[in-house]
Amino acid sequence: MDFSKIEKIHIMEHPLIKHKISLLRDERTGTTEFRNLIEEIAMLEAFEALRDLPLREELVKTPIEETMAPFIDGKKMAIVPILRAGLGMVNGIHALVPSAKVGHIGLYRDPETHEPHEYYCKLPSPIEQRLIVVLDPMLATGGSAVEAVNFIKQHGGKQIKFMCIIAAPEGLEKLATEHPDIDIYVGNLDRCLNENAYIMPGLGDAGDRIFGTK
Repeated sequence: MDFSKIEKIHIMEHPLIKHKISLLRDERTGTTEFRNLIEEIAMLEAFEALRDLPLREELVKTPIEETMAPFIDGKKMAIVPILRAGLGMVNGIHALVPSAKVGHIGLYRDPETHEPHEYYCKLPSPIEQRLIVVLDPMLATGGSAVEAVNFIKQHGGKQIKFMCIIAAPEGLEKLATEHPDIDIYVGNLDRCLNENAYIMPGLGDAGDRIFGTK
């Protein structure tokens, strides 16, 4: 699949994002720095992903005069991380849109089949009226992302974006094929999946590296 020809797929080319992802990959990068980098990359990606946020106008009095000024209509936005690694991206987005509501979707991957299984889903209400940004640092097989978007749609969500930091071509193709209506934002497109469904060259297990677990 030629991802460059798909309008809904946005692969980041900003040098700051590329540089910070390279730091993430380094096995010497410790937990605190890794967590900070995840937040920073999420914030940088959000500048592109949130360029179409709805605006409202309010009267503001400057030192010179009164004027109608645009403000982000943050009440219309929901951030939904896929647990647990997606939590690492939340603060980066929340720093830009503090009024956004936060939901959570809990999925785990079967170690044998690599298929996702849901164990938790809590979304802001009314979800159907919100721009929903789904977060997961890694888009590997695409199974978890597809299921997360399925759950959101089943609950009434309509306007959905997906943000990840690195993706494998296999996962990106699966998500784009299963949900061609959503915008997908990718920090870097990696080479492939290995036999254990890990992204190559990847950065290891994002959840373990964010939270300092093994």
